[in-house]
Amino acid sequence: MNTFTLIFLFALFVATATQLWLSVRQVHYVRNNRATVPSAFADKVTLAEHQKAADYTVAKQHFGWIETAVGVAILLVWTLGGGLSWIDQLWRSAAYSDLLSGTAVIVSVMLISAAIDIPASLYRTFVLEARFGFNQSTPALFVADLLKGMLLALLIGVPLVMLILWLMKSAGQWWWLYAWLAMTLFTLLLSWAFPKFVAPLFNKFKPLEQGEMLQRIEALLQRCGFNSQGVFVMDGSRRSSHGNAYFTGFGKSKRIVFFDTLLKQLTPPQLEAVLAHELGHFKHKHIIKGMLLSTAMMLIGFATLAWLMQQSWFYAGLGVKEPSIYMALILFLMVSPAFTFFMTPLMAWVSRRHEFEADAFAVEQTGAEDLSSALVGLFKENAGTLTPDPLHSAFHDSHPPAAIRIAHLSQA
Repeated sequence: MNTFTLIFLFALFVATATQLWLSVRQVHYVRNNRATVPSAFADKVTLAEHQKAADYTVAKQHFGWIETAVGVAILLVWTLGGGLSWIDQLWRSAAYSDLLSGTAVIVSVMLISAAIDIPASLYRTFVLEARFGFNQSTPALFVADLLKGMLLALLIGVPLVMLILWLMKSAGQWWWLYAWLAMTLFTLLLSWAFPKFVAPLFNKFKPLEQGEMLQRIEALLQRCGFNSQGVFVMDGSRRSSHGNAYFTGFGKSKRIVFFDTLLKQLTPPQLEAVLAHELGHFKHKHIIKGMLLSTAMMLIGFATLAWLMQQSWFYAGLGVKEPSIYMALILFLMVSPAFTFFMTPLMAWVSRRHEFEADAFAVEQTGAEDLSSALVGLFKENAGTLTPDPLHSAFHDSHPPAAIRIAHLSQA
């Protein structure tokens, strides 16, 4: 057996086993703490709400086990099982150019993978989310979202794939640098275009109506020196009762978006505190830092791919008989998660640190009490567990556990 095959199988086994072990820990920890509301939340969260969050967390973990197992099986079928080689040979027989054949192979893999994921999406939406009262979507809306998403992916993805493949073939030994620059520019363009052209395809956005909430927001934005194209309300309730708020856009296209569900769940002072937290990310340049980190990792990824595509053992070790630039790209995208899995806790730690900094900024602007009560309200409405396994949380969670986060705010 090829040495790289053994390395790949070992990395995949370790990553999968670690992920499942952490998930089992999470299930046991949440179940063991299901019977009692943590003392810090005893006067804010009822036992029924706490148990709903515990059951929701466990249900998601159980479904995650199935998704993980299926994902590993599909990856092995694509690679060592010869699935990629079969699709490659199918398109090679059509005698198209390398650029068209490579694009066709990649698009075929994308469409097949999307089709395979449909049953899981259906279960997640209409069984899991519905069981706990969160789903508001309909079959018609689900199908419309699916078709629009796939069409958008093709309209954007096909030209991008063709550009990357052309650079890989024609730009010489430094192609990876040009490809990185192209992807960076594409990311910036998409950040600018998303709020104006992409998001309205799926949701309706309307300006926040005049009233106490808008007055508070405008005053907060003025204090913080934040300029945006407006404050909008999104019809998130069409699909889910989960609440959220976010910034979107880039440069002058920045805008603030509240889910309509969030406006129903929180009071104006609490919403102001949530917005102040989001502004904290802006003030501490977390978005820019995140973009710089992702572009740096993308640069390393392209450089690694440039080296790997020259190695015959890379293809042979992953079940591909005929090396090609497009097959190198597909293989790299498929197997790299197995080798980068243990970067997850580092990225999660950076994200949690940013959350604490944003909380501290919000406390300076609005005080700790409103943000604390808003967070508790969000945990209740979204059925977020108050008792995650510490190790699972440290490895995966981008936000600090509720108890730790509220404790920080209480000290503030």
